[in-house]
Order: sequence, then structure tokens, then C-alpha cells
Amino acid sequence: MKITLKGGVVKEFDNAVSVLDIAKSISEGLARNACAGLVNGEVKDLRYVVEEDAEVAICTFEDEAGKIAFRHTASHMLAQAVKRLYPEAKIAIGPAIADGFYYDFDREKAFTQEELEALEAEMKKIAKEDIAIERFELPRAEAIKYMEDRNEPYKVELIQDLPEDAVISFYKQGDFTDLCAGPHLMSTKTVKAIKLTSVAGAYWRGSEKNKMLSRIYGTAYPKASELEAYLNMIEEAKKRDHRKLGKELKLFALLDEGPGFPFFLPKGMVLKNTLLEYWRQIHKEAGYVEISTPIILNRELWYRSGHWEHYKDNMYTTIIDEEDYAVKPMNCPGGMLVYKQDMHSYRDLPMRVAEIGLVHRHEKSGALHGLMRVRCFNQDDAHIFMTEEQIKDEISGVISLIDGVYKLFGFKYHIELSTRPEDSMGSDEAWEIATNGLQNALDENGIEYTINEGDGAFYGPKIDFHLEDSIGRTWQCGTIQLDMQMPERFELEYTAADGTKKRPVMIHRVCFGSIERFIGILIEHFAGQFPVWLSPVQVKVLPISEKFADYANSVAAALDAEGIRVETDHRAEKIGYKIREARNERVPYIIVVGEKDQEANMVSLRSRKNGEEGQVALADFIVRIKEEIATKVLD
Repeated sequence: MKITLKGGVVKEFDNAVSVLDIAKSISEGLARNACAGLVNGEVKDLRYVVEEDAEVAICTFEDEAGKIAFRHTASHMLAQAVKRLYPEAKIAIGPAIADGFYYDFDREKAFTQEELEALEAEMKKIAKEDIAIERFELPRAEAIKYMEDRNEPYKVELIQDLPEDAVISFYKQGDFTDLCAGPHLMSTKTVKAIKLTSVAGAYWRGSEKNKMLSRIYGTAYPKASELEAYLNMIEEAKKRDHRKLGKELKLFALLDEGPGFPFFLPKGMVLKNTLLEYWRQIHKEAGYVEISTPIILNRELWYRSGHWEHYKDNMYTTIIDEEDYAVKPMNCPGGMLVYKQDMHSYRDLPMRVAEIGLVHRHEKSGALHGLMRVRCFNQDDAHIFMTEEQIKDEISGVISLIDGVYKLFGFKYHIELSTRPEDSMGSDEAWEIATNGLQNALDENGIEYTINEGDGAFYGPKIDFHLEDSIGRTWQCGTIQLDMQMPERFELEYTAADGTKKRPVMIHRVCFGSIERFIGILIEHFAGQFPVWLSPVQVKVLPISEKFADYANSVAAALDAEGIRVETDHRAEKIGYKIREARNERVPYIIVVGEKDQEANMVSLRSRKNGEEGQVALADFIVRIKEEIATKVLD
């Protein structure tokens, strides 16, 4: 039997072999760190026995599949701890999630912080006990009785929803057994660094009609140092929370009168408009034209685009003149109508059309989160109409544009290629052409990427850009979607070189994504300390006393005349207090003016980067800051 490993290395085995034994055959160190395996692309338990030729990859905690197995094991350890300390609690579900895990319990009272600490201690005890984890299966009827005998009604309900002929898998660790598909580690001993982070309410199966359960969240790592680094990052993230900083810096407001509909304040609008000015500049340089399409369009349009069938639950609808209309959740259909306003030749293509469009999407109230998840936002859409031969070059151009934007802000990023979802439209052939077009562009540009099976848009595959911010968190922002469906549905045409009519291929793409969400990410990425070019206030002028108010005003006027965003603080406060206030406002430059400054026709300069810089000539400072603004330098 031949087992093909990463890198194409082939190992031969005489008999069937477990994933764990394959890891041991590579190295004992790998086997010690192994958490799960990928067998022919499917995540499998370390216990899984390979019986025929296969491609096998061993997953450690560094791999996503390994993290899931590791933290899923941690969630079972939490449930085991709860059953030991609070045996009356009924267990529900406990999956691994991004950065951790949770488990839902039915208990008369919510868990307290003291109880979380007791559970955490019990989990560490379970880890020290080095309990072997075993997997077994039962027929459906026996599985139901097994959980009925243990008085676990939520597990019984889950099993009852499975097909009659299903074989049900369980995982047992010492005195605790749970219904589970896996995968899990071989023992509890590896899960040493554990932290239970919070408790919240959660409806059983996410339905408000069901009982409210207690959901305990936690995280786990192989090493204490890794857990400590994560907890430090969480603390830093709290300090950077864009909702807190947005209020402190007077950028935006979230009001009860409009949940999910953010209000941008004057300084927030400066930030937003500065981003959009930059966006317009780079798009003009890249050969885009800009359009604007209506916010409300009739049902027939949304039916034609496929949104009425595939996206209606997320759309706001209204009736005008006894006809159904919808507030646009996306800009694309309007862009189709703009294309159809003229006849097009192959000589017109590629046609790059951009739009900053205000869209509205219905989000559940519980999903709303500051600027990160809202009900209305501006999307920096662009639609590129092209021939099939132009696909690779146009995608390469978009990748280059997006890469430049993210580098400007100091973001690292990784790329995912998302393929056809179950709820999709169009032929297999069209999807294959579209998917190959994206993949070929990535391959020919030498760009590393991972494949995200089944997560494409309903009309086409897509490339997603996942940013990494200054404290290591990732955010999905930019996307490139190749669409051969919508041009068909809207009967878009161009005249080919031979005079025949053909359908253009279309790219949907965003760079910032949601402008509002991107601003939220920038606030947290920079902790409110925006680069000089982006700062709502670039210079704060502080007179030491009222005697120097006129000189302060003349300094501010000189800066303003050069296009520098400046404020003057004339409050009758001590200068130390005003300096602290300006620092708290994250202003890049503070100018203090007093008697010596006025006499010398100079200014005393403080910068966010260098602190106290002493007296400088105002003209020299203007040259310096204008250079920083023009080059968009990072601090």
C-alpha cells in the first residue's frame, strides 16, 4: 500500500495503518505533536485506519485541522469537568471555533466567575490524569438508549434527527462519554494550557423558541507561552476596540434610534473622505471610470440577478406604486444596467467600472458589532467586463492594486480561493472556466493560496484576501469574484472581432470591502494613531496663554493655507493639561507657542513619534509634514 505524503514523498506499508502510525514512521517528534490527519483531503482522526493507497498529511497544532481537533478535545474536557463538579447539568453541544471552543449546558443558574475558575482547575487536573480517549460506534436505536440511560435529552434529540440507518460515533475519556463525530486527540495530556474566558446565554439550536442554555467559552494551547501571548493579544484588542476609540476620538456614533446604522461625526467624515480620495486616485490611475446607481430598484431586476431567489431574507423591501421594490444589498445589478446603456465592441474591453455604493443588508440584532457588522455600509465595488482571453491579465491587475493598498497600511495578508457552493446557479462548464481563470492567475503570479471548498458566491468562485493586523488578528476584506452567470442573465453583449455577438465575462471586486468596516479595522490596527496623511487632525496648536492667541492663530492659518488639517486649543487650561488632551486625541504633531516662540518667529514642536523636538522654523515643519502627507508614510 502506497501513502503519498506532503511534498510527494511516498511510503509503502504491507498492511493497513493508522494515521498515527504513519506519523510515527516519519518521526517520533511529529507523532508526539500530531493532532489529526488529512486523508485524500478529508480531516480524519489519528485513530483512522488507512486501508488503500492514499494521500496523507499529518496535522499539528500549526494546521487549522490540528487546532480544531485539539480544541474540540478541550471542549470535551470542559464538559467532563462540568459533569464532575455539577452533575445535574445537561450537556448540549461543544464545538471548536476560531481561537478556542465553547460548550452549552442546561443548568438552573448561570455559571459564575468563581465556578469558571473551579472548572478550569478541574480541566487542568483532567489533563494531568492523561486519560486515553477512545472512539466507538453504536446503531441509532442503541445510541438513543445509551444517552437516555445517562439522562442527556439534548444528545437524544440530536441522535433522533439522524437517519434510521446511521451509525453513531461516541468518544469516551474515563468517566465521560460524548456523542461526537470527532476528530479528537489520543489523550487529554496534551491540552495543558487552558483558559475559560467567559459565559453567555445561547438558545438551544439558535432558536428563540427553545430554552436558553449557558455557553462557556474558552481557549487552549499546547504551551503556556502560546496561551499567554493570546491572552495578551486579547487585552491589547480590548484597548484598541474601535467602538471605544471611535467614541473617544469622536469619529462615529452608534445610536438606539438606528441599530446597525452608524452615524459618522465630522472627524470621522474627514477620515472616511480621505480614504475615498485615495481610492479615487488609485482607481483613476488604474483605468477605472466611476458611476453611481440607485439605492432602490424593482423586484424584476433582483429576480433577474438571482438575488430575489438566493438573498431575499437579507434584503429590505418596500412597495412603490403597488409594485415590489428592494433596497440594494449589492451594487452589481445596477452595474449591469449601466453596461447595457451602450453597444460595446471588443475594442472597448476591458471596461473597468467602479462605484462607491451605499448598500443595506438585514442583519440580526445579535450579530451587529460596531462598524464591523452593520446594516448599511458603503462598498467600494468595481465591475470589470472583459473577454475570456483577458481574464488572467485583469485578475493580475486587481491583485496588484489590492496588494498596493494593503501594503500602504502595513497589512500582511493571505489568500483563499473559494469554490462552488451548494446553493449556486449556472452550468458546470461555466464554473470550471471561472474557477480555472482565478486559479491560473494566482499560479502564474506565483501567489500562495489555500482552497476554501464550497465557499464561493452563488454566481461564481472568488479570491478572498485575509488581512493580518498589527496584533496578529485576521480580517477578510478584499475579494475578487469571477462571474459568468450575471452577464448571461442580463443578456450583456459585445461585438467580437469577427462581427459576432458574445457575452462578456465579469469580475466583481472590492478592495476595502465595506468602507465602514475597513475604518473599524484601521482604528484597531493603528490603535487610533493614524498615519499623518489619514489623521482627522494632523496638527494641534496650543498657546501657553491667552497672550499668544493671535500668534497661535497665525501659525494655524499658515498650516491651513498649505492644506494641513489643524486645530487650535484656546481653552483657559494649563499647557500640561492641553498637551495631555492632544496626546489622548492621537494627534501626530503638537505645536506649543509662547513668548520665546513668538519673539523668534518659531514654534516648539512635539511629535507622536519623537516626543519633544524643541524649537523649529514653521516653514521647515510645513515642508516636513507635507512630504509625509504626500508620501503617505507610516509612523
